[in-house]
Amino acid sequence: MQGRFKRDGSASAEPEPHGGNGPRAVSSSPQHAQNPGQAQSGDGGDRSGRPGQGANQSAPGQKTPAKPATGSTGPGPRIALRNWRISTRLVSLLALPVVAATSLGALRINESMDNIQQLDNMKLLTEMTKQATELAAALQEERDQSAGPLAHGSTSSAIAVKGDREKTDRALKNFLDQSEEIDAASKDGNLVGVRDSLVGLASDLNDLNKIRGTAYTAKKNSTQTVEAYHRLITNLLDLSQDMAEATSNPEMIQRTRALAAFSSAKEYASIQRAVLAAALPASNTTKGELSENDRLYAQSALQSQTSEIRSFSSIYGDGAEDLLKPISQGNPVIESSDQYAGRAFSRVNGLSQLDERSYQDWLDDSSTKIQQMKNIELRLLEDMEQKARELRSESEQEAIISGVLILLVLGVSLVGAFVVARSMIRSLRRLEDTATKVAQDRLPELVKQLSETDPQDVDTSVESVGVHSRDEIGRVAAAFDDVHREAVRLAAEQALLRGNVNAMFTNLSRRSQGLIQRQLSLISELESREADPDQLSSLFKLDHLATRMRRNGENLLVLAGEEPGRRWTRPVPLVDVLRAAASEVEQYERIELAAVPTTEVAGRVVNDLVHLLAELLENATSFSSPQTKVKVTGHALPDGRVLIEIHDTGIGLSPEDLAAINERLASPPTVDVSVSRRMGLFVVGRLSQRHGIRIQLRPSDSGGTTALVMLPVDVAQGGRKPQPKPGQPAAGGGPAAAQAAAGVAA
Repeated sequence: MQGRFKRDGSASAEPEPHGGNGPRAVSSSPQHAQNPGQAQSGDGGDRSGRPGQGANQSAPGQKTPAKPATGSTGPGPRIALRNWRISTRLVSLLALPVVAATSLGALRINESMDNIQQLDNMKLLTEMTKQATELAAALQEERDQSAGPLAHGSTSSAIAVKGDREKTDRALKNFLDQSEEIDAASKDGNLVGVRDSLVGLASDLNDLNKIRGTAYTAKKNSTQTVEAYHRLITNLLDLSQDMAEATSNPEMIQRTRALAAFSSAKEYASIQRAVLAAALPASNTTKGELSENDRLYAQSALQSQTSEIRSFSSIYGDGAEDLLKPISQGNPVIESSDQYAGRAFSRVNGLSQLDERSYQDWLDDSSTKIQQMKNIELRLLEDMEQKARELRSESEQEAIISGVLILLVLGVSLVGAFVVARSMIRSLRRLEDTATKVAQDRLPELVKQLSETDPQDVDTSVESVGVHSRDEIGRVAAAFDDVHREAVRLAAEQALLRGNVNAMFTNLSRRSQGLIQRQLSLISELESREADPDQLSSLFKLDHLATRMRRNGENLLVLAGEEPGRRWTRPVPLVDVLRAAASEVEQYERIELAAVPTTEVAGRVVNDLVHLLAELLENATSFSSPQTKVKVTGHALPDGRVLIEIHDTGIGLSPEDLAAINERLASPPTVDVSVSRRMGLFVVGRLSQRHGIRIQLRPSDSGGTTALVMLPVDVAQGGRKPQPKPGQPAAGGGPAAAQAAAGVAA
């Protein structure tokens, strides 16, 4: 083993040739960044591996990589549209039409509710109009039935007069009670105009007793009393007009106008009955006297009645003729009384030219028509009530349908958005999960397999994402499958290329190793023949440089992951291994061996251990003062392991740098271009992993750095576990060594 154990002549075993030497390298070891010494040209010390230097500094003339242009390539703010979730986007997309539809539906429901409110008001107004109509009918009966008795001297205490007035008082009470409900309903802003009309009407009704006190007291002027009653009755009938103003339904407006017209016609018929009753005598033996003023007033009422009947027929429309049949045709009593009134009012002294007739006889005949008109009026009111109920029911049904439709639209929209979002999110999540597994598990595992085994023996088939839809998500999934296949293909190509490069490194390294080995053999032969001390010293230097060249070339084998070309078949003493490692260091004379245990190193590990220790010693001498010594000690532990300590007195390393270096030693990085700048660190880590050797750097108590190398039992004892004699302590290893060993083992 020329160039290794030659200098001390203590080699105890011969190498088994295999066409070259094991891997060696001269580079920066993990023990660095101390007080740098002067390294000569050709030195394997890797100063670029010092923390804070080399790795982060560009060589002179080397262009600094341009920084990527900054732009809005980040995710942006959380509220940005592109950062919204799919479900949020779908809901936002549906929000506008749904809100629009909901608003329109809400307007429709509000309109229906307004209609319902109006129809509720109509119900109150219809009931009030009914009470007003009954009060008006009672006033008409009181006025007409009391006209004859009062005009002929009877008093208000007369049974006929008193009974009619009591009926009127009951109708008035019912009307006022109904008015209170209208007043309560008007407090929310509705029916304010109706309430004002009722207030004025109540004030007018307070004058009823005054009207009664002077009823038919003026001789030949019954018009005064009839007109006073007429004003009260007209105000009551005008409430139907207020009812028309309280609704916007055209049909209800038409019916209220028709009712108002017919009620007015009935009032004018009642006026005629009252005027003639006051003019006719109490018996049918004499003729009645009708003043000209009363005649003209009654004649005007007859004309107004005809006009109102015509107006009613026009407003009511189809069906008015059938409705008016009871008073227009087929009843001889009504026809006779109409003819009698027409003749009495048509000319001056018309009543005196007719046959004798009592007021009671006239009241009986004319009341037939009034009663029929009252029945028609009641039917109109009932029709209005029925129509109001129907319209309210329709409005309620329409509001319910609108509400159901709105809820249905909202439900369908939300369910549709949920179904679509779920379908999209399910596909996206499957794509995300698969992409994450590919990025974090499958692809790294495949790359690891390609780097550790022959690429042709690795299954490079790609499993599909599993999203096969024809939409954009399916196309993205297909594109991801293509990217995955391309990444696997490129990884396989890179692994094959890396294997080819490693093969080239291996071939070149082994060729160089063969040439260097021949060169060392030639130098050894020249050394054995040379007697001149100066020439012999030069040959020793040449021998040393060639040995370092061999180690530097063996780095290529380590980079390529190859085993050394030859191995030792027998164990080698640890002290010889340390001397061989020291002989490969440029400043070998600074290395001082002390307290090395008498243990042997397994032959299969000798070359790699010499290489590993040489790297650590090279860095220790390169990055410490040339005037200092690098001390190497060994300790045999009770469990059979051996701890080697390499101490220097450099400036030391920071805790952060020590932690980073120890991490790289425990887990050597992947081979890349950065390895060329930290070759010693990489080589030491690779070699230690290969044989289970643990290495750790620590700050030295005396300054500088201490490298701890823990040799396992199968390495330190030549492949055999120690067999200490009973009662005999193991060699070396005091408390300090045990403490250091515990730290390395941890």
